[in-house]
Amino acid sequence: MASQTRDASSKPDVQEPRPSSSVLLLSPTNEILLLHRVKTSTSFASAHVFPGGNLDPFHDADGGDIPGPESAERHRDGPAYRMGAIRETFEETGILLATKNGALVNLSAEQRDEARKNIYGNKVKFGDFLKSIGAVADTAGLIPFTRWITPTNVPKRFTTQMYLYLLPISKRSVPSEILLPTPDGGVEHTAAQFAPSQSWLDKAADGSIILFPPQLYLIKMLTRFLTGSTSALEEGPLHYTAQRKKLVSFLRRRVTAETDRGKQHPTATISWAEKVMSPYHLLFREEDGRVVLALDKPGPELEGSDRGGDWERVALVKFGRGGPSEVEIRMREEVLAEQRAKPDARL
Repeated sequence: MASQTRDASSKPDVQEPRPSSSVLLLSPTNEILLLHRVKTSTSFASAHVFPGGNLDPFHDADGGDIPGPESAERHRDGPAYRMGAIRETFEETGILLATKNGALVNLSAEQRDEARKNIYGNKVKFGDFLKSIGAVADTAGLIPFTRWITPTNVPKRFTTQMYLYLLPISKRSVPSEILLPTPDGGVEHTAAQFAPSQSWLDKAADGSIILFPPQLYLIKMLTRFLTGSTSALEEGPLHYTAQRKKLVSFLRRRVTAETDRGKQHPTATISWAEKVMSPYHLLFREEDGRVVLALDKPGPELEGSDRGGDWERVALVKFGRGGPSEVEIRMREEVLAEQRAKPDARL
């Protein structure tokens, strides 16, 4: 009889990361949209996330073939990733990032709800729907802003292209109806809301919401530029435009590092559009029970390539049954200096 005891030296197969995309959507007043995931979700349960999801060959191949697991393009920005980002944003929020005659398409509530239902149920291709209303997906409006590959110790893995999209700035104090997010009826989310970036960070800090490291990292990076609103209606467009100019200038920097040591690391010259981050264990902090995750490596799929992430920053996380908590993004050198200062320091 063959032994049913597994060889101790064998390792479980590492799941191939599924291609997905996600959008950091900025409102006309530079607030960030987050969706509250349902408790029963198989990934990011109860967390607040950006609109997005897995690429779907039925819908997204119209933008271009979805790269296979062995393709170098699997982990790069491309047409299929962009189409998937726009489709998922529409399915999940009702906001259609598509243009007609140079402006975002304005659908009636009835048109929007019916289209979301039909596209989600694969009754009509997303591309065919756009053609039927004479619209074109605004893929050019998506600004690539890092890629995240799930670590190998997580059963469900993704290679997620993150994008930034700037909704048109309006002189009106309230966004038009086409820019007001609506949840998907509880299929995947229970709420969809724009709020100031600092407000999201504050809620995560006090435990009111769950933010996973990628979401908190990206919101924190944007918060330094999205420094608040203005009560003067006439000054609003200039105020928010100035914030966006600084943000876009930052994303286009040739050297992304800010510290002297960071500038010496190879990841310093990888643009924000090309950065790939696959968090890995750096150390464990006994004083608060948090794991410190480094963000400079791109994961095993890209090992040996010239890809990489952010050497300067690390994520501090406490993992528990309810999801991640006490998530914080800090500078690597500061965290390591604190560790070295301890009497029994071990790095």
